[in-house]
Amino acid sequence: MVSKTPESLEALMAQLERLPGIGPRSASRLAHHLLRVPEADALALADAIRAARERIRPCSLCRAPSESDPCPVCADATRDRTLLLVLETPRDLTAVESAGSYRGLYFVLGARLSPLEGVDATALDLAGLAARARHTDVAEVCIGTNPDLEGDGTALAVVEAVRGVQVDGRPRITRLARGLPTGGQIEYQNASVIADAFDGRRRVEG
Repeated sequence: MVSKTPESLEALMAQLERLPGIGPRSASRLAHHLLRVPEADALALADAIRAARERIRPCSLCRAPSESDPCPVCADATRDRTLLLVLETPRDLTAVESAGSYRGLYFVLGARLSPLEGVDATALDLAGLAARARHTDVAEVCIGTNPDLEGDGTALAVVEAVRGVQVDGRPRITRLARGLPTGGQIEYQNASVIADAFDGRRRVEG
């Protein structure tokens, strides 16, 4: 049966479908949307993609995407250079920065260990992390991987990399607290969350 869809439209849908979370129906909807909007709007999207690919590179220090090297965070002299937070993705960095409570530096692994998806330690820039952790200013490396199976495995790889450059226990290794979420109710939490909450309990002062 001969397809009634133009080849160029099929090619566009095929490329859109390769994006994360985009299935055939969503790809078709987006492709037809791009054909409906004014040509300038559609081409502006193409120009934005091209510009981002040309201008953005990983920061040589923290590996976060940036148009400058070092990135604005690494170049900020007011940041606490004794504290290094290790995250899985640039999206995690954006989330932490948006919270506005962290003033240290970062290191972005760029991936997480996932044997089922074929992602092993070679996908993580552990050598770059070790080099950053070896810096004399860094007193603490805080692991901010996600609290799930893949995140725990990634955290173990980070611990091993940092321990390889420790001198007299410096930098010390910590991990973001886990447990009951603010506003959550105990009866709705799973066993793992409750166990983490007990492990991370703190003294009540005053």
